Amino acid sequence: MSCEYCEDAKPGKAGDGRAKTPARVIALLGQPNSGKSTLFNALTGGRQHVGNWPGKTVEKKEGRFQHKGRAYLVADLPGSYSLSAGSEEEIVTRDYIAGGEADVVCILTDASQLERSLYMLADFAPLKVPAILLLNMMDVAKGKGIEIDAKLLEERLGIPVVPFVASNTKDYGAFYDAVERTGQDGAVIKNPPEVPDTLDAPDTPETSDAETSAVLEAAEIKFKWIERLLDGAVKKTKASAAAFSRFDRVATSSVRGKLIAIGIGIVGLIAAMIPFGIVGGIASLLPSLVGPPVAAFLQSTGLGPFWTALVVSGVLNTFVFAIQMAAFVFGITFVFGLLEDVGYMARVSFVFDGVMSKLGLQGKAIMPFFVSLGCTIGGAAGTRVIDTWGQRVLAMALLWAVPCAAILSIVPVLANIFFGWGTLFVMLGIFVVMVLHMMVTAKVFGRVLVSEKDRTGMIMELPPYHKPKWGLLFKTTLLRAKDIFLRAFRVIFVITIIFFCLTWAPDGNVENSVIYKVGSFIEPVTRFFGLGWQLFMAFIAAAFAKEAVLGVLNALYLGSGGVFESTFSKSTETAANFGEVIAGAVSRPEALAFIFAVSFTVPCLVAMTATYTENHSLKWTLRIAGYYMAVALLLSLVIFRVSSLFF
Repeated sequence: MSCEYCEDAKPGKAGDGRAKTPARVIALLGQPNSGKSTLFNALTGGRQHVGNWPGKTVEKKEGRFQHKGRAYLVADLPGSYSLSAGSEEEIVTRDYIAGGEADVVCILTDASQLERSLYMLADFAPLKVPAILLLNMMDVAKGKGIEIDAKLLEERLGIPVVPFVASNTKDYGAFYDAVERTGQDGAVIKNPPEVPDTLDAPDTPETSDAETSAVLEAAEIKFKWIERLLDGAVKKTKASAAAFSRFDRVATSSVRGKLIAIGIGIVGLIAAMIPFGIVGGIASLLPSLVGPPVAAFLQSTGLGPFWTALVVSGVLNTFVFAIQMAAFVFGITFVFGLLEDVGYMARVSFVFDGVMSKLGLQGKAIMPFFVSLGCTIGGAAGTRVIDTWGQRVLAMALLWAVPCAAILSIVPVLANIFFGWGTLFVMLGIFVVMVLHMMVTAKVFGRVLVSEKDRTGMIMELPPYHKPKWGLLFKTTLLRAKDIFLRAFRVIFVITIIFFCLTWAPDGNVENSVIYKVGSFIEPVTRFFGLGWQLFMAFIAAAFAKEAVLGVLNALYLGSGGVFESTFSKSTETAANFGEVIAGAVSRPEALAFIFAVSFTVPCLVAMTATYTENHSLKWTLRIAGYYMAVALLLSLVIFRVSSLFF
């Protein structure tokens, strides 16, 4: 197995000659909402590696932990409802298990609805691989009056059956014991259902009816096997009635369910802004508090103005950006994790699935889209609730088209300078282009990222509501924010240093900077798109911080401040005569072209970094970024040429 953790060794004295003991591999298997991610995070903490399976648009999550001196590798297999439907996730999972990659497979089920949750076990049983059955959410099952005889199930299956609550890390003893026992005796499921294999049946019109019949027959065999397995092992009392049925009738309705989800999304977005406002606000004070003494110290050492400015403006701002990003991701991750933990996110997915499936996505994607109206960073972080990697990346590609709060604040200012009461039509045009942009982008990237069979909507179980485990939720969210900070700092640091060098001018005159010389050199090309060199530089600066556009334009047209300082301080301050000056220097067609180019270019640097840290693919992040830059310039070209006919 190719993994950086596979050769973990038992602790030993240096030079004692003992051979390294390979890590024992545990694979986690289960349907969505079965608690796999909770168990994975609880076991591995921050010791995780996320990427993609070779040649597949399927996410691969691995982590490690140690227990009683033994090293373990944990593979969180893609969540799906079976192993026999033939989707890319199911094929990857089935091949991994059948290939003998795992020493032990832990199959997680929802104990509160065991009859339907055991379908994965019925699919897995014929593979004859050592396994453990985890009856997760036992607290929810007990709350619903469900009693399960785990010993009887263990006798019938021939493998350890462990009553379990994945969110309660203090009660993992039985789990560890079962893993150790299964790793030694290699117990496999006895008397599995005898089901004909339909995965390799040819997909032709002549055999489609027979194939459908075979699938239905196989499903019936599995459900009868589950029924025999649970006979006498599960008892229900009168208290097992659905506790939240009244709310669910509203939460899953076509209209009211959507309104409730939007309302909860608004509250969640506000809640997520609290840590961002507090931590981000404190972090924003660092350059003014730490900058002067650091600058004085560096100057006293004999460093020139370039290196002093690089450290004070570049490094400190990078640190601030990374902290602010981590704070916002913490808030969004906590809110989305809470909604997922209590079981509500599945309801959101249900009511919006029909709408989002037209874009090749599942219903859960609506929440990240909604959050992106506030900030693209939060939207990218919110895509973690989407089950498949391909749909997650597609969602990120689409939500980049959603105007964030920064765009919605600067565009009206610019539009009002040039169009007055016509600003309303400019804003309406932006939202119309947004919808068209998303439809086209879904066609461009959706064919590669999401297969046709995954575009037909979802068949899903609504998990029961249950109380969140606040301690575990806070711990995993904090680890997530820490990981985001470390990753973001590295990426933002490199790009910030490059941009600083391009905008640096020894005498403070922007005309002596590299970016001005490059911009003025290529101005004949940028003019073709309706952008003079000043507008084009502001267009480039918008890729770092959308809020910086007004400050950069102010610096370029009125000579008030530097480009780098205006960009990374996100300055929106302008001179009193800013509107008069820019209106005299820029034509209406140029202004309209610039507004749409800035609105639909790549999001800010931090949002792009958030996208990369969520999809774990530099290739796809750069591919999407290149696409958005090209579309923004194309929009600028078309709008400039067309509007020139009227203005």
